[in-house]
Amino acid sequence: MEAQYIIRHHRHHPREHQCSSAVVKHIKAPVDIVWSAVRRFDQPQKYKPFVSRCIVRDDFKIGSVREVNVKSGLPATTSTEMLELLDDQEHILGIKIVGGDHRLKNYSSVITVHPEIIDGMPGAMVIESFVVDVPEGNTQDETCYFVNAVINCNLKSLAVVSERMALQVFTCWKRAQNRRPM
Repeated sequence: MEAQYIIRHHRHHPREHQCSSAVVKHIKAPVDIVWSAVRRFDQPQKYKPFVSRCIVRDDFKIGSVREVNVKSGLPATTSTEMLELLDDQEHILGIKIVGGDHRLKNYSSVITVHPEIIDGMPGAMVIESFVVDVPEGNTQDETCYFVNAVINCNLKSLAVVSERMALQVFTCWKRAQNRRPM
């Protein structure tokens, strides 16, 4: 299924001086919980550990721009990003970096969330792909390695946040079931 989703939603057409890749993460939480975190263009810091603050300049819609402050540890302090795609039916979010003090020029990414069963329970497969210019002085491999590492970190954090939320929902549901008169 991964390959089918990648072909359908994650086809980037890198030019000669660009690189592209896709990262897959399986999360033990239902799609609706995972998507509720991913779709928050206005609050990426909810699961992205390198984001300290985010301000959306205008209404939350396609074309909206956000100013992201990056925590120390990365070679950047700010990123200006535009919402290119938001599909709540298909669970697709697309962003493009349009400015900032970093080396990720012409960066565009797509993240999709798909239902799957993990250990007999509802889960989600998250795929994030990107295309970006290779900065001068770097190779395609170095650039892809760096971006993949950041995405992997973000998706690992997304899994922790989503699985914690799923556990809270289940615990509340279980408590409500135990309080019901028989």
